[in-house]
Amino acid sequence: MDRVNAPELVISRGRLVDNIFAVQRRIAPSELMVVMKDDAYGHGIEAVVDAITASDAVVRWFGGYDIPTSLRIRARAGTGPRVFAWATSSEDEARAAISADIDLGVGTEPYLQQVIRAAEALHATARVHLKIDTGLHRNGFRPEEWGRAVDATLEAERRGSIVLEGVWSHLAEASDEEDDEAASAFDQAVAAVRAAGGSPQALHLTASAASWWRPELRGTVSRIGAFCYGIRSGDGPRLPGVAPIASLVAPVVRVDGAGVEVGIGALDGLPTTLVGAEVGTPAGPRRITAVDASRVTLEAWADAAVGDLVHVFGPGEHGESDATTLGEHIGSIGEEILLRLSPRIRRTFVD
Repeated sequence: MDRVNAPELVISRGRLVDNIFAVQRRIAPSELMVVMKDDAYGHGIEAVVDAITASDAVVRWFGGYDIPTSLRIRARAGTGPRVFAWATSSEDEARAAISADIDLGVGTEPYLQQVIRAAEALHATARVHLKIDTGLHRNGFRPEEWGRAVDATLEAERRGSIVLEGVWSHLAEASDEEDDEAASAFDQAVAAVRAAGGSPQALHLTASAASWWRPELRGTVSRIGAFCYGIRSGDGPRLPGVAPIASLVAPVVRVDGAGVEVGIGALDGLPTTLVGAEVGTPAGPRRITAVDASRVTLEAWADAAVGDLVHVFGPGEHGESDATTLGEHIGSIGEEILLRLSPRIRRTFVD
């Protein structure tokens, strides 16, 4: 890699596509929904969509979390893939989503009525996925509300305002026992929809970890974000065929008796609590000894020189930790390390 004179997040299109293929092989026949919340986990929505759609990977579903994100995905991906937005939103945003043919996750009666009104105002049909609360209490119809929600949805479907496309939920992933109970509640909710005359095609309960490790819980669709970008679960093992797609690199800017100073710091989003974590250098792993506003100081190595490239995190090819290891060092997860990065850090895509 050429030397850089400022911090840079270097993102590999090839690794991204390899990860997608690996995830698809793992979860088949469930279909992959590539989740792109938080600007594609800090990698950049437009560039990630471009990399996927230009490859041989066939991705039929993208998950945008909220409607503005989903509209960005739709604008970039075109009309082919399905795009799912599951955050409750305003009626104006619901209209924009329906106009853009975005599937909507609905977990409350007021939002259901809002989506119906928006569809009727547009003389259009909204694709809706009803959410059952299976115990996580992160939005979703409670079991005692489910029958009324299904009836209202199917009535709107008969009027042509809605298509009941799917049923979905979230897992707590706190224990296998709790997830088994949630899956049972989910199956009962799906059965109730079918008994009432509905025919949902997209059934999705699992996200990254459960989709990977609990095949019996997968539905027809699996919502997977972090693993597609090579971000493993906290305390989780490395995944076969999956590697981090991003490397955060920065140049050495000063060498003296106190150590080696690297041109990246807290203003760029690095936690000051990373002291003690290891990064990759031309001489192998070195520990961080200090983090200030604009500099990281490392343990010295022989022949260190200004301009040397330091890998703060990445796939490990230069002795660096991955983002999840750094997240664990500060008592968090890999996503936080990526999402804290300042927008002033240039994102560069390479093959």
